[in-house]
Amino acid sequence: MSAETSSEMPKSVARAFWRFAIPSIVAMLASGLYQVIDGVFVGQYVGSEGLAGINMAIPLLGLIMGFGLMIGMGGGSVMSQYRGEKNLFATQTTLTSALYLVIGIGLLASVLFIMFGEGGLHLQGATGNTLTLSWQYVEIMSYGAFISIGASAMPMLVRNDDSPNLSTLFIVVGALLNIVLDYVFLGPLGMGLKGAAIASLIAQFATCVLCLRYFTSPNAKTVLSFGQFDFSVAKRVVQLGSSNLVMFVYLSFIIALHNWMFLEYGNTTQLAAFAIVGYLAGCYYFFAEGLVSGLQPPVSFYLGAKQYQRIIQTVTLAFSVTVGSGVLVVMVLNIFPEFFIGFFANADDALIDATKVGIRLHLMALFLDGFLFMASIYFVAVGKSAQALFVSVGNMIVQLPFLLILPHFWGIEGVWLAVPLSNVAFTAIVLPMLLTNLKSLKAQHHNENANDMTLTNHLS
Repeated sequence: MSAETSSEMPKSVARAFWRFAIPSIVAMLASGLYQVIDGVFVGQYVGSEGLAGINMAIPLLGLIMGFGLMIGMGGGSVMSQYRGEKNLFATQTTLTSALYLVIGIGLLASVLFIMFGEGGLHLQGATGNTLTLSWQYVEIMSYGAFISIGASAMPMLVRNDDSPNLSTLFIVVGALLNIVLDYVFLGPLGMGLKGAAIASLIAQFATCVLCLRYFTSPNAKTVLSFGQFDFSVAKRVVQLGSSNLVMFVYLSFIIALHNWMFLEYGNTTQLAAFAIVGYLAGCYYFFAEGLVSGLQPPVSFYLGAKQYQRIIQTVTLAFSVTVGSGVLVVMVLNIFPEFFIGFFANADDALIDATKVGIRLHLMALFLDGFLFMASIYFVAVGKSAQALFVSVGNMIVQLPFLLILPHFWGIEGVWLAVPLSNVAFTAIVLPMLLTNLKSLKAQHHNENANDMTLTNHLS
């Protein structure tokens, strides 16, 4: 690595990876904890019906987060590639175009969710008090959709401006503010799910303001300058980030279908148990997504610098940590289920028992979700948007037959088992894809070295 490159990316592959991974893990955990914190306070102050109601809202909120990650991951990947190429003007244009996308898509999402959000709850089978509680949450979040999109996207842009620690700090500030506001609005003020939604939006707005302040400060390496929107750059951002949007569309659809099936084959208690299992699994998802998001900046940089061997080493490290941590989480949750369930369920024996079953069945292959996250983001980082999109779309296609068929034979247990069994099947498809791509990078690495040796011999 040249001295010039070394000043931007550490020489050690592990150090470069963890330099971005650790802040990204903290950032994703803090960002994801918005929903988990809401779940804890809703479970304690509203009860199982509140948990069921907020779980009905998650598919709609997942779409909003998907738009944010599309812009943040796509924009961040393009920014990092231009930084690797030393093209500072293109980096600035990418930042500006990404922020315009946040505003435009955010306002459009607000209009659509206000118009059709309640209908989306009806499609999941929400009725009665569950519908009322869920719409209280969704309606307020819909008005602030552009804020939620910005809070998901903008910290990623800050991170890819070579400021991962500040990116993490901005998200942590929002998460801490959310905890305080959740307690005030749901506890003393008794505002229920409306209070949870208002708390989330205020906290997310604070994160957005901090990010904007950064890009207009002397600390920013890429200075914000409105007026440089580039359609071709915006299109590239959307293309590279589209796999993240599709993944969240898939997640929203799968959760919505689960919601409907738990009400069809069970009751509100089963749906509330699914919500708790989702929160527990979410803690690993946020960790894994943060971990593999830390993969993107160095891999994109190495790609621009044609350092292919470092890409392979980075992916190997990310795979080991992602899958290994997933196995550990599954073991801990199965050994101490009541401890973790207790954060959400307050002396509700039926809910606790139903959640134990969910942990045992639904989370058995949790670590494979981490691998699939890694594969998707890796393909984004190396500019393979088609492969990244395939991982996201294919995951949805593979899971649907399991989810539609298994409950007919095994009832509620079939609903719980659909996702883990389908993850096993889809991993058997994605793993060879990833290995083939890494093999091609290894060949490129050898070719580059051979060409360098030939040129050296010729000159000598």
